[in-house]
Amino acid sequence: MTTSSTGNAGEKPVPSGFAVSGRTALLRAETALFMRDHVLSLVSHDLRGPLNAIHSWAYVLERKLDANDPNAQRAVTGIRNGVDQQVKLLETIVDATRAETKSLVLAYAPFSLHPLLEETVEEVRSGLGRARGVEVTVDSQLATEQLNGDRERLAAALWLMLMFAVETGAEGATVTLVTKADTNAWHASVGYEANGTALDDPALPHVLEAFARKQAREPREAKRIAWVLALCKRVAEAHGGSFEQVDATGSDTATLALRVPLSATAAK
Repeated sequence: MTTSSTGNAGEKPVPSGFAVSGRTALLRAETALFMRDHVLSLVSHDLRGPLNAIHSWAYVLERKLDANDPNAQRAVTGIRNGVDQQVKLLETIVDATRAETKSLVLAYAPFSLHPLLEETVEEVRSGLGRARGVEVTVDSQLATEQLNGDRERLAAALWLMLMFAVETGAEGATVTLVTKADTNAWHASVGYEANGTALDDPALPHVLEAFARKQAREPREAKRIAWVLALCKRVAEAHGGSFEQVDATGSDTATLALRVPLSATAAK
């Protein structure tokens, strides 16, 4: 698959030879799936609060209005019925649609972390890093450590962390992966200099979806992540671990941090 862009006048053309592998295309599709389900989860959660408030105030109004006024009573009943219909839509459509990733099925097996690291870093370098002129460096303290978990899912999470960091980098930028394992968990931290222009520049080659990259530039509420990183969060939590996105402050670089127990067990 070759990526191309006509762009606007004066824009630098995307290199005609830039192409993504089948694995990169698969990982991009999985990223989009998890992002969709993450957005649906936010919609379901954020709409329930206002709907519950409307429902409660409808009962307050009903007690204040004249019980003998049929028009007023019909209006209040209409409000309550409308709220009930919206809640039912959330339950039957929104919640049901995201069921595929809500209960993530994992294939547990012990595997060595170091080979996973090498394979994933090379996939990112060949998938976008070299085309963008962004270097991916590794500071690894891993040796022969093994993790009991879903290798493919964890590889996808690490790939997305690195790919997102590369997407934000201008030509000549460096993305650094620092990784280690202590007695309890595997830690992987990706440090990068966020460049919003590079992230959303249509003249540059990209792997992640345009909508995802655009949303990633918008301000985030406390403790919420960019939607495109939903796969990382879901996979980490499914293994009983955690994922965090920290924006750059002052001279510090932005970071994406993954922690997964070495003896991972399914989250409750």
